[in-house]
Amino acid sequence: MSAEASTPAAPARRMRIDLHVWGPLVALVLLILLGAFLNANFLSYGNVTNVLARSAFIGIIAVGMTFVITAGGLDLSVGSMAAFIAGVMIIVMNWLVPELGAGWPVVLAGMGAALLVGLVAGAVNGLLVTRAGIEAFIVTLGTMGIFRSLVTWLADGGTLSLNFEVREVYRPVYYGGLFGVAWPIVVFAVIAVIGEIVMRRTAFGRHCAAIGSNDQVARYSAIHVDTVRLLTYVFLGILVGIATIMYVPRLGSASSTTGLLWELEAIAAVIIGGTVLKGGFGRVWGTAVGVLILSLIDNILNLTDLVSPYLNGAIQGVIIILAVVLQRGRKAG
Repeated sequence: MSAEASTPAAPARRMRIDLHVWGPLVALVLLILLGAFLNANFLSYGNVTNVLARSAFIGIIAVGMTFVITAGGLDLSVGSMAAFIAGVMIIVMNWLVPELGAGWPVVLAGMGAALLVGLVAGAVNGLLVTRAGIEAFIVTLGTMGIFRSLVTWLADGGTLSLNFEVREVYRPVYYGGLFGVAWPIVVFAVIAVIGEIVMRRTAFGRHCAAIGSNDQVARYSAIHVDTVRLLTYVFLGILVGIATIMYVPRLGSASSTTGLLWELEAIAAVIIGGTVLKGGFGRVWGTAVGVLILSLIDNILNLTDLVSPYLNGAIQGVIIILAVVLQRGRKAG
């Protein structure tokens, strides 16, 4: 009788919703409902497309940040890195116009420069962390200042502007799309799917989690800890390059304020999505949801005038703190 009595209780336990897993999705749905309630234009095609396109830059970077944080690292330099890459791209394209003309060869050369600079910048961060043994916080705090100063120097304290004819050729990379979906959204979606597959289905993703959980145990398990960590920073640098490629045609310029606070938004999205800040567990699909949550909060505040847009950074900072507090609460429980 006792066995039969206990049987019905099992399905009830299985029906419980794990908020640690599904919490970000629940929050996203609630935000969508709140936005639709507060403003009739919230779910319009134009507003939804605008929100998704503008969040794609942070989303692409946040996917790479997920791997870095999962492996126990951190990168505070991604916003400054993006500004520096944008400046280099514009200089390269403007320099090539007299030789190649204002066409796609110049744009492709600029894209190649962005990927190369992103790769090198990520490798520098990774080598300083892994080979020099400097804390990731210190390394990327330093390179954050270096990259921001370099783009300011390249712009001579002002703004670097892309050649107008080249910008017209380049515009479709941001304003064009596939079946009505802007290219930044498409690229973000593809990268997020690939990132989730790599994190869940490959040895590299499992090694990132193992290193972030306990790097000494990972070494004893024959995992090349320094190599994996280095690759996470290189991967992030390449993704910063891709995000910058999608961003430059939007404004066609770069300055010392380009990419400002992008690192804050990327880290916030990663933590909101369920990735553990100290490493050991990462969830790329959660990061994608976290990016959308931040973008919708920003959009709702702008549409309703509930809070000054100048306080958006403060709100994101509060969200990061709350997300970390909730993570610690779950561990303590």
